[in-house]
Order: sequence, then C-alpha cells, then structure tokens
Amino acid sequence: MSWQKHIFLLVVFLFCARGSAEELDTYLHNKGLVDIATLDSTIRVQLVYATADNFMKEAVYTGITRAWLHPDAAKKLIAAQRLLKKEQPGFTLVVYDAARPMSVQRKMWALVRGTDKVNYVSNPANGGGLHNYGMAVDVTILDETGKPLPMGTPFDFFGEEAHTNNEDALLNAGKIGRAAYNNRQLLRRVMKQAGFRIIPYEWWHFNACSRAEARQSYPVLD
Repeated sequence: MSWQKHIFLLVVFLFCARGSAEELDTYLHNKGLVDIATLDSTIRVQLVYATADNFMKEAVYTGITRAWLHPDAAKKLIAAQRLLKKEQPGFTLVVYDAARPMSVQRKMWALVRGTDKVNYVSNPANGGGLHNYGMAVDVTILDETGKPLPMGTPFDFFGEEAHTNNEDALLNAGKIGRAAYNNRQLLRRVMKQAGFRIIPYEWWHFNACSRAEARQSYPVLD
C-alpha cells in the first residue's frame, strides 16, 4: 500500500471518529438529557471512561465530552452540590461517569466478559443499568486544591474496601481510615439528602431512582 493511501485511510478514520463523537453528544442532547455544566459550572467533570486510564485500560467513549443526565437526575445532582457547598464551601463534586448509551455499555461488557470484573458491569442483554437511562452518576469530592478526598479506595476499586454496607467493620479492621470513613459519610449524606440512592459495592455510585422506576418511566439510551 502506498504512503498516499495510508494517509488517506488515516484521514477517513479520524473524520469518522470525530463525526461519531459529535453525533454521540448530539444524540444525548436530542434525547432530552442535560449537560451538567450548563446547570452548575462549579461541578467538575472528569470522564474516566473517555480515557484509557480506567480499569478496562481502554477508552470506551468515542467522544462523550460532557456529563449528561436526565433532567430529573440532574436536578438532584445540583441539589447535592448546593448541600455540599453549604457544609464545606471549598469542596466540590466531581463527576467521573454519568449517562452511558447502550452502545457504550455493550463495548464495556465485551471487554469484561470472562474476567473477574464481569459482576461490576451491567449486562446489556438484561437491560443494562441506571447509567443507561441517564439516571445514575459516579462522583466523589474534590478539596479546595482540586485533589480528591481520600475515600479508602480509588474510583473503580473492586473489592471489599469499596463496599458501603460494612464500613464500620472496615474501619474497625483498619481497612479504611477514619478520614476516608468520614469523607464517605459526607458524600453519601449530601447525595442521599438530594434524593439519590446508594448501592452496596461502590461508594462512588448513586442512583436517582430504582431500576424498576427507570424501566417504567424513562427511555433507555440506545
């Protein structure tokens, strides 16, 4: 193959990749989701799955550049940020993941299928999870310097130390420290007061409704 053809194919690939990225943001907007930054610019956004710096070691978003949520979930996140600012004015929420189309969910499932991470990614064949409705968000708290507060584990740590249903035991066993314990309590307090629900295995994950409510009242994101 000539170098001219190599260059041509590269240009076509980059053009298609760019188009897909733009179309995905546009798709979420057209589905009625809202860009969190347009509602509260103080909430930080660091979309982990848009980079290869995640547990799958691969970027699975082909260009979702903003944190999108259904308006009902977005209102709750804005309320949580206000509650956090009222309690700790220098702190801010940071979003690691928000709405996730099923096309992305299928890619994630393909990457984890057959691995020890399979239980941490919702099977798209079973309808996916709340992220696929724009009704879930992965968040933590940044301090005044923009550094994440210690939470006992990093984001997407899949082990007992990340569980939310046995934190007293984790603390007593020395598996998480007192600062991390208190920080989790703060994060969970503002999110729950704003209307979010927690799950047992991931301190960073919050649902804006139940799965049954999502399937009944909200369209899945294809």
